[in-house]
Amino acid sequence: MVSEGDILNARILIVDDQKANVSLLEQLLAGAGYTCVAATMNPQEVCALHRKHRYDLILLDLQMPGMDGFQVLEGLKTNEADAYPPVIVLTAQPGHKLRALQAGAKDFISKPFDLVEVRTRIRNMLEVRLLYKELATHNNLLEQRVQERTAELRESEARYRSLTELASDWYWEQDEAGRFTRMSGPVLDMMGIRVDSFADQADGDEDAGWNEKEREELQAMIAARQPFLNFAFSRVIADGSQRRFLVSGEPMFNRSCSYIGYRGIGVELLVRKQDAA
Repeated sequence: MVSEGDILNARILIVDDQKANVSLLEQLLAGAGYTCVAATMNPQEVCALHRKHRYDLILLDLQMPGMDGFQVLEGLKTNEADAYPPVIVLTAQPGHKLRALQAGAKDFISKPFDLVEVRTRIRNMLEVRLLYKELATHNNLLEQRVQERTAELRESEARYRSLTELASDWYWEQDEAGRFTRMSGPVLDMMGIRVDSFADQADGDEDAGWNEKEREELQAMIAARQPFLNFAFSRVIADGSQRRFLVSGEPMFNRSCSYIGYRGIGVELLVRKQDAA
């Protein structure tokens, strides 16, 4: 919530070519407790002043010589950083109210001034304006934290992959469609898959000796997106010796919990021929 102090310390600019109107509004705002009030009788200064001071509210007369309030509104659109121009127009012409709102003003005050109406509209406008700024600041901080956290996660992921590859004999990643995107070791032979782009990385050209039951179990766990730890997998090679592996894997999800693929690691356990017999 916006505090009373925030509202009374808001930056306000009065723009009117009539000194009497400027003085009346200054006195009214001072009497209500507002502490940061500025004024100009030159409409051509408004855009530059707003760029410099970023006013929380501009009280803008519409009928001024040289440059009217509608032209000022158009100028403010070109240098306003946010989507909420903080302008209340001052007008004695009922037909100007709708046009001013369509031009970007957020509210209007009728002339001659009703002092209760002026105080009420100013306060309401400032409360909305400051809440809008607070929301924008919160969103910017949240976006920054998300970016920082994303960078941390990517760094952590990179470290994880490096450590995983150092600690294991092989490693693989698949995308959500099951295509291999990263691989080292005998993954393709083990699963009975031949992919030309990875053929030079496969563990030999023959697709023989693998335990088909174990192969089917491994493929089924991956298809079901199930995590598994130290799944035993084996292969008997031509000389009669057995090669055994411990395989671990897990599904991968992005920050919105959508499935993006699978990854796994494995280590080979050396088994002598007589031990396997």
